Amino acid sequence: MKQLGDILIEGRLVSPEQLAFAVSEQERLGRSLGRILVDQGVLSESQLVAALATQIGMRFVDLGEFAVDMTAIGRVPGHVARRHTAIPIGFDEGKLLVAMADPANVFAIDDIKSIASAMGHIDVRPVVATRADVLAAIDRYYRAGDELDDLSSELDLVDAQDEDLSKVKEITEDAPIVRYVNLLITQAIQDRASDIHLEPTEFDLRVRYRIDGVLHEVMRSPRSIQAGVISRLKIMSDINIAERRIPQDGRLSVTTNGRKVDLRVATLPTVWGEKVVMRILDNSTARLDLSDLGFSQHNYSIFEQSFTKPYGMILVTGPTGSGKSTTLYATLNVVNRPEVNIITVEDPVEYRLPGINQVQVNPKAGLSFASALRSILRSDPDIVLIGEIRDHETAQIAVEASLTGHLVLSTLHTNDAPSAITRLTEMGIEPFLVGSSVDCVLAQRLARRLCSKCKEPYTPTSEQLTAIGYQFTDTTAPTFYRPVGCTNCSRTGYKGRLALHEVMAVSEEIERMTVERESVSSITQVAIENGMITLRQDGLAKAAQGVTSLDEIFRVVA
Repeated sequence: MKQLGDILIEGRLVSPEQLAFAVSEQERLGRSLGRILVDQGVLSESQLVAALATQIGMRFVDLGEFAVDMTAIGRVPGHVARRHTAIPIGFDEGKLLVAMADPANVFAIDDIKSIASAMGHIDVRPVVATRADVLAAIDRYYRAGDELDDLSSELDLVDAQDEDLSKVKEITEDAPIVRYVNLLITQAIQDRASDIHLEPTEFDLRVRYRIDGVLHEVMRSPRSIQAGVISRLKIMSDINIAERRIPQDGRLSVTTNGRKVDLRVATLPTVWGEKVVMRILDNSTARLDLSDLGFSQHNYSIFEQSFTKPYGMILVTGPTGSGKSTTLYATLNVVNRPEVNIITVEDPVEYRLPGINQVQVNPKAGLSFASALRSILRSDPDIVLIGEIRDHETAQIAVEASLTGHLVLSTLHTNDAPSAITRLTEMGIEPFLVGSSVDCVLAQRLARRLCSKCKEPYTPTSEQLTAIGYQFTDTTAPTFYRPVGCTNCSRTGYKGRLALHEVMAVSEEIERMTVERESVSSITQVAIENGMITLRQDGLAKAAQGVTSLDEIFRVVA
């Protein structure tokens, strides 16, 4: 058997000097050679496992690249795969290929062989994969949805709609209901969903996940479980389960894979029962840096000039779900310093930020955006974040705050950056105040990011590019990419999202046009002449970089 060091040298994975240093460290620390090289950043986990597989004469498989055969998956139940950290991935010469983190586990091989043979005599051929890849593949292919289907067929509950509260609570504590709800949430988190929709229909309960901004139907469950599932969620969210006639909202927390995840829960009465929408709040979003949001260098430099000023108003615009709050939180992370007093007023407070005073709007108690804002300005703030400018009173106070030495950050619902100027004047704010207070407007959209594993290059014709407004100076058209679909991206061709930006700095000319109540189109024209890159142009540039597709740009940008 070859030594690990020889295999690493032959494969040019390490240099002789790196290997010699690791060997000396091995003697000093008493640890394995491979683990020392990984800890030093010389080798990746996959490279180490591949080298160890070569050492023992076994095949290494990168599960991120391997086309898994779903027929093979069906040979072994999910609980067996999880117990042995092993997953069947295909067939080779009539044998079942099983990717294993520990190929020396003969008990696991025997167990899998006996179970797989129940569907016809078959032998097992183990291959090696990293533990992380095997666990990720198990989560991907042995979806909790299978167990959800089994559970929903098990649940034959009486409809609790007309039962008394004690009966409802008794039903919601039933073990299958608890497991069903827990699996529903766990599966959504594993699928990177941002929202869970539970929608009662005439005949069943429809469950949908919003993944990368697009809704996907996950399953349909019997209508008989509807009341129990919804009541269980309402109890977990501290929502009044006796009230079914009005919308309600609450919050719950779950722990999955060792991390705490918060969910914002909203109920809405419909003709077939209460619809429940759960927004999954990933706290890592609140800790993002602005550099993680996909700003081009040009757009970032304009935006940075605004948020580094001690006063003025910065508006972030876009439709619901376009990442406005994420951008504002990332901006606060940049300007948050011990010597600065930052106060926010939000509805609701989605993410808790350390070192920042956050105020939750409570209309029932008379705490609106406007009343909270008036109190905030008496609390000596340096920076104020307003969750959303919805009415004249809030807009008026925000404008006055920016003119009296405060940096004000807020959101507004408009289709593009120049429209924000006219929207404020339409709210009844004097044009000269709008022109003086607003310093920068950022419009944004979220587009799906192409899957790096399966995206396919192609070159449109110059006529096609001219038709969509893409400007290029070379004689040859640039290479674009389009989605294909693979196991890594659940066959969608996309994985993750990126932001498209349109940043408009309010120049003296735009300020003059605001006072003169010029049209949006006139302001847009001047902003472009001043260097503003439109949402469409930013999207086309990112498509040309290969991070998203042209179809996706046209889906999110007019």
